[in-house]
Amino acid sequence: MRAKLSYALTAAVLVFYFVLVGSRGVMLIQTGTVLTVTFGVAVLILPVIGVWFLWKNTQFVRRANALAAELDAEGGLPVDELKRTPGGRIDRDSADEVFAKRRAETEAAPDDWRSWFRLAIAYHDARDTPRARKAMQRAIALHDGRPLEA
Repeated sequence: MRAKLSYALTAAVLVFYFVLVGSRGVMLIQTGTVLTVTFGVAVLILPVIGVWFLWKNTQFVRRANALAAELDAEGGLPVDELKRTPGGRIDRDSADEVFAKRRAETEAAPDDWRSWFRLAIAYHDARDTPRARKAMQRAIALHDGRPLEA
C-alpha cells in the first residue's frame, strides 16, 4: 500500500509540474514574438514527453500488478526463499541461486508468461532493474498474445 501511495503522490507532483511548465509555455507563445513562440513551443514539448512517460509507466505498473494478481490466484507467485543479511537486505549469493533457477525455468519454457514474470522478480531481487523491466515487459506481451520484439 505504501508503494501505491508513493507512486500516486509522485504522479500528482509530476502532473502539477507539467501543468506549471505548460502554462509558462502558453504564456511565452501568447507573447507573440518569434523568439518567445519558439521557446514556448520548446517548453511545451517537455510536459508532453513527461505525460507520455508517466502514462506508459502507469500502464506498465497496472499490467504487472494484474499479472501478479492472476499468478497469485493460481498459486504461482514465487515463494520468498532468499536469505537476508542481519540488516534485512537480500544476500547476493542467495539472489544469484534463485536467479539461476528462474533463468533455467524460463529457458525450459520460453513462451510461458509465468516463467518470465518469476524471472523478472529474480532480476529485481538481484538489483538488476533494467533486465527486470524487460523480463516483465516480455511476460506482459506473452500474456496479452502480442508479438515479441527482438
